[in-house]
Amino acid sequence: MFGLIGHLTSLEHAQSVAKELGYPEYADRGLDFWCSAPPQIVDTIEVTSITGQKIQGKYVESCFLPEMLANRRIKAATRKVINAMAHAQKNGIDITALGGFSSIIFENFNLEKLKQIRNVTLEFKRFTTGNTHTAYVICRQVEQAAEKLGIELSKATVAVCGATGDIGSAICRWLSAKTSVKELLLIARDRERLNALQSELGRGQILDLEAALPQADIVVWVASMPKGVEINGEVLKKPCLLIDGGYPKNMETKVRHPEIHVLKGGIVEHSLDIDWKIMKIVNMDVPGRQLFACFAESMLLEFEKIYTNFSWGRNQITVEKMEEIGKISVKHGFRPLMLSPGEI
Repeated sequence: MFGLIGHLTSLEHAQSVAKELGYPEYADRGLDFWCSAPPQIVDTIEVTSITGQKIQGKYVESCFLPEMLANRRIKAATRKVINAMAHAQKNGIDITALGGFSSIIFENFNLEKLKQIRNVTLEFKRFTTGNTHTAYVICRQVEQAAEKLGIELSKATVAVCGATGDIGSAICRWLSAKTSVKELLLIARDRERLNALQSELGRGQILDLEAALPQADIVVWVASMPKGVEINGEVLKKPCLLIDGGYPKNMETKVRHPEIHVLKGGIVEHSLDIDWKIMKIVNMDVPGRQLFACFAESMLLEFEKIYTNFSWGRNQITVEKMEEIGKISVKHGFRPLMLSPGEI
């Protein structure tokens, strides 16, 4: 059985979803209540591969809210993630994906040292961040959407915002090894990590955001958006492909121009309907078929009976691992979300 650990995008969103899911006692409570709320399994899922194979899974709501980080409730945030992992393991889930901020919190606050959670000893091989599949999907979105828009990668400049993160560095490796991208712009806050990535790749120009955006034919955004920082659509090239790999995905509401094509990054579509309700709650356009690529990674590992932490640790994703999960993804009927005909 596979599992998905997720969370909602805000306190207001959580309150409305709680009512919809049949948890009225959560629906009108404030942040203090959510800080103490335990994880819950709120959805049972069945997925059918195009091979005919069927698998079952569970969605674990961690009850983490981004406001916990904004209000410096760091202990509450870390407790949410680790308790949700223990809850998944205790319920016999073989491989579970850490979605949204869950994997970021786990890595940034070194939660691997917290192995004993009450009477549960966490087996980390049961968990995956899903970042390998996410990075693969975003790279394929770059390649396929560029082709549809008539952007030749051999003549294109690609800016990766969040280049030193787990997903960002993997994308840079793929673009350097597997494509003919002319120029690669590396953007991140940590200069030391940027220098190390540039040295590893043997290419890439290190720039700040303001200098990079006007040069880029394609912008891949996989960084957390610092408070007060927004992309100014006026400075972007026209045309430009902007791939929003952040969470929540809100670029399309903030950057509006007929020649700026915004694509939700790291989203896949399945060839067959999935029996679940959770994707309706996170506002997917086609909730029966669309989902986060990180969630799909745990499904793919369940289909293949690969019960291991396929994606784990920072900057460990190789092009070979991306190719491996990509082949499995295609085999079972998943494909990267593309621009709709009206957006091209």
